Amino acid sequence: MANKATLVTGLFKSRAAAEAAVDALIKRGYTRDEISVLMSDATRSKEFAVETRSHAADGAGIGGAVGGTIGAVLAAIVAVGTSIAIPGLGLVVAGPIAAALAGAGAGAATGGIIGALIGAGIPEHRARVYDAGIRGGGILLGVESRSDDDADNLQKFLEDLGAEHVRQE
Repeated sequence: MANKATLVTGLFKSRAAAEAAVDALIKRGYTRDEISVLMSDATRSKEFAVETRSHAADGAGIGGAVGGTIGAVLAAIVAVGTSIAIPGLGLVVAGPIAAALAGAGAGAATGGIIGALIGAGIPEHRARVYDAGIRGGGILLGVESRSDDDADNLQKFLEDLGAEHVRQE
């Protein structure tokens, strides 16, 4: 029987750093379905505004503004697929963790970002650290590991990419 996937999380201070991490993870063979992204709605509005406007208005300029493949993957994760906005929290969640948060439902909404993160399996003390980082404009990435060794490797990999508060949950 396969091991239960361990979620490895890390907080990135900027969109550029988060994009570089997603790009590096994709190059290592991870898929968009294994990567979760959490950020404030304000961060999404500020950092991803170019992707949410009309493509007709922006024309071919979007590709250059997004930065080619890097950024396009992160923007796609945020814009489509399993991306959800949690009303009342100002939180945008994309990837597999979105299902866990959606399952937490009203309980997550009444508990704020911290409650939502706890509902996704992140311990309260860690959720408080991530809450502060997300509110400060940071982007939280989570990657589902494929084994215990993979979780350890992912933790070091995210740290090497500049993530702060990297943990396995």
